[in-house]
Amino acid sequence: MERIVLGDVEIIRVLEFQGPFAPAAAIVPGLAEPAWTGGDADLVPEHYDPVSGAYIGALQTWVVRSAGRTVLVDTGVGNGRERPSTAMFHRRQGRFPELLAAAGVRPEEVDAVVNTHLHADHVGWNTTEREGSWVPTFPNAVYYLPAADRAFFDPAAGHAARDSGAADPAHWAEWDLVFEDSVAPVLAAGQAKEWSGSLRIDTALVLEEAPGHTPGSSVLRVDSAGERAVFVGDLMHSPVQLAHPSCSSCFCLDPEQAAASRLRVLERAADERELVIPAHFAGVGAARIRRAGAGFAPDWVR
Repeated sequence: MERIVLGDVEIIRVLEFQGPFAPAAAIVPGLAEPAWTGGDADLVPEHYDPVSGAYIGALQTWVVRSAGRTVLVDTGVGNGRERPSTAMFHRRQGRFPELLAAAGVRPEEVDAVVNTHLHADHVGWNTTEREGSWVPTFPNAVYYLPAADRAFFDPAAGHAARDSGAADPAHWAEWDLVFEDSVAPVLAAGQAKEWSGSLRIDTALVLEEAPGHTPGSSVLRVDSAGERAVFVGDLMHSPVQLAHPSCSSCFCLDPEQAAASRLRVLERAADERELVIPAHFAGVGAARIRRAGAGFAPDWVR
């Protein structure tokens, strides 16, 4: 397991899956193969397979130990979920509990869970099935949920988001399943803390909105003893977006707003030498970035 220390904060990567997800051209629309095989991004072979044309990504959770507390950043897909529109996630049976244990974390020891947004692959292990019901996996944790995402995805919040045309109607049935099994039980247990704008978790950790991928997409900033990092969630799916920051993924509900958030976060990261930690980068999964032409280039943390 990868371990990073920034000041008084320890970060441990829990890698649940790494491999080809889908054709790269489908993940970041509008980018032809030369964008994936050339330039400074060094995408082959860790992030792109030039033979199949596949985007290579990861499902992962980051364990953050800060101020004497254990925080999880995103919780993957979960096991046994009905995800009929996403074959890779449908009724998945992974080893996340064992991997978390190998990182030295027991569920009852988790103090906080950060969901950078409420997509299926970021909230799955929020809950576990017990005796036919979904219950919070981490019984003593506060779950930090972006308020804008709760309002957008919650079926009980009405149909304003659905009627707005902000998303393809075909997605709503699966999003309802995600909310029902991975978010609603946390709300029902009284363990959720909804937030907007920004929120300080402790002396080193601050949540900030970075909308576009979803209405409530967020980043988690780390600042400890002069060392900085930023967990960027799905602001980027691939390092190709460092070289082409205006290009959003196919999953972004508002591609233009996502691009604006991405550029803002990356400019600050380059200027302040923040370690950038995305949700889905394969390989080592984290990099410091520098400006390179109209975009950015990574210096991988190995």
